[in-house]
Amino acid sequence: MRIHKFSSTEAFIAIDLDGAEASSGPARWAKKVLQGGAKDLARSQTYTYAVLGMARGGASAGISADGPDRSTAIEAFVSEAADLVASGIYLPDAAKGVSPDDLAALAATDQRDTARLGAFADRCEGLGAAVVAEKTLGSLDGRSIAIEGFDANGAALATALIDRGAKVTAISTGTGTVTSASGFPAPVLAASWGELGVDLVNDFGEVGHAKAIFDSGADVFFAGSKMGVIDHTVAAQLSETAAVVPCGRLPLTARGLAVLRSAGVPAPADFVALAGSTLALWGDTNRTDEAILAGVTEDLGDLSAGYASHEDGPLLAACYDAEDFLSTWQETLPFGRPLAP
Repeated sequence: MRIHKFSSTEAFIAIDLDGAEASSGPARWAKKVLQGGAKDLARSQTYTYAVLGMARGGASAGISADGPDRSTAIEAFVSEAADLVASGIYLPDAAKGVSPDDLAALAATDQRDTARLGAFADRCEGLGAAVVAEKTLGSLDGRSIAIEGFDANGAALATALIDRGAKVTAISTGTGTVTSASGFPAPVLAASWGELGVDLVNDFGEVGHAKAIFDSGADVFFAGSKMGVIDHTVAAQLSETAAVVPCGRLPLTARGLAVLRSAGVPAPADFVALAGSTLALWGDTNRTDEAILAGVTEDLGDLSAGYASHEDGPLLAACYDAEDFLSTWQETLPFGRPLAP
């Protein structure tokens, strides 16, 4: 892992691997972005590439600036990052505090299918997470679902889950938690998200604290509001659920995973569950959306079905698979697996 520091603004990129064909991952802005979290996010993307058999690496950028200076800092970042993008050293994905429009000037030299960045990539991530849950459990028919950290991929995730016979009975954002015994309709969730973003919960009745979702009693929990949201304490609350599935990067801590494993609760890897966007962005640009979605369903379904029965659980099974591939082109494996600290 190396850190590339910028000279024109307070920004950096954590680049995971040497010798990668290209490296990609989130670009985030905040008052202060820490390198530790960026390194973890870069490692997760590295493992996504590895389970998909791609000799590419993860990277993650942080832009630190006070609110009034945000635009100036991002503009400086984009200008200085241009050569890195053109060379493939870093291909950025808009993340917290950074919009696709902020990065638009870099799209022309990005090696990926940038026309599918944004909404379609989010759709592929949501579909992929649902497919991983289905294959991990064998079926989602009749299952109640909680989506913690409902975000840009939330509407697609809800749609794919409902299409597989489940019902979404609880959602949370930073604004709070809402529940529905009968389930939320996916089109209504999509419309509310498009209009209100994280405040969509206000459209659905009484809003509880965001953490109340862990007491909602759903059969299957999707988690993704922040890195490490499922620590050992929260994992203990979820010890009677059917599965805990990522819908955001690195929701599980190592201790959280240990608690879930001890309770017999399967927890697929985030780098598999969120691999749909990676599949969408690399490949023949002439592919139709339908062909890409079918590929996400098939590829992530096949991987997850294989990991589901592993004696060490689906997350470690995916790590072993990723590391086997990394060993074919890296002299040494990167130190540390993709788990929140």
